[in-house]
Amino acid sequence: MTTTYAEASPGTATALEERIRQDPARFRVLTGDRPTGALHLGHYFGTLHNRVRLQEAGVEVFVLVADYQVLTDRDVAERLTATTEGLLLDYLAVGIDPARSVIFNHSAVPALNQLLLPFLSLVTVAELGRNPTVKDEIAHSRQASVSGLMYTYPVHQAADILFCKGNLVPVGKDQLPHLEVTRTVARRFNERYGQVFPEPEALLSTAPLLLGTDGTKMSKSRANSLALSADADETARLVKGARTDADRHITYDPEGRPGVSALVLLAALCLGRDPHAVAEEIGGGGAAALKRTVTDAVNTRLAPMRARRAEYARDMGYVRSVLRAGNERANAEADATLAQVREAMGSPV
Repeated sequence: MTTTYAEASPGTATALEERIRQDPARFRVLTGDRPTGALHLGHYFGTLHNRVRLQEAGVEVFVLVADYQVLTDRDVAERLTATTEGLLLDYLAVGIDPARSVIFNHSAVPALNQLLLPFLSLVTVAELGRNPTVKDEIAHSRQASVSGLMYTYPVHQAADILFCKGNLVPVGKDQLPHLEVTRTVARRFNERYGQVFPEPEALLSTAPLLLGTDGTKMSKSRANSLALSADADETARLVKGARTDADRHITYDPEGRPGVSALVLLAALCLGRDPHAVAEEIGGGGAAALKRTVTDAVNTRLAPMRARRAEYARDMGYVRSVLRAGNERANAEADATLAQVREAMGSPV
């Protein structure tokens, strides 16, 4: 019986981290974002800083700007050029190095998307319908009706991961069903046509869930996030308006006091400290003291990133050249993989 990553023990993640440490060059990561709005602190602590960590460790990292997949839950793709350039600035500002990582966009790599058709033949309609992540995304879709792209989204992601032979994918637990589809596609292709693809492993995120200023999950679409591109004054304004409660004494109690605890956690992450210690230090200072602490911590943490972002923004020609170079590298990888797939399937080249 095949063990899914949803069933894997905590020790699996520890063992994987040790293998990465011992031989980072054997791993290739595929990760990325849809250009649907500004990246925020939830992205930074959830994924961005981990990409930089893996890059610094010597892992080869491919970062996808998933512009085609904007249409997954939207009827139209708006302001793609501006949002893509915003993503590029954020990537460079947080420390993703184009000399060591490949940044590319979906629409620029046609051979990647040609993998979708054979991959779709390897999964059933019933399997796609059972995917819990797809069900959740359909429930929260912005579309008037569910599109075929939404339904087949996990197979699109399989093409994204496998075109470059990605064998390590950083994910949260909610994304494990998507990765399991990728592993299924790779395994079935190899069984049917011969060994071509790795079955990628999940690098489970240990990042805690960050809530937004309204007490719900921090999200680009909910207007409750602290954007990496925000300046110090805007950050202060957003934190000032964050939801707390009537109890003046500050404690860290995520279940009982989610709004207060979300702010405490944000300060702790930015300061590199334990949230209980941060809450104890604020003590009876109330919401005002808490928000001052959060504002100072966030602005201090983001200050060097903001400075780098502003510097890169003064030379957008360079920023665009980073994407062009990444697209060239991604196209070379995709063309080689597609040639292997055609040969394995006995298709005309």
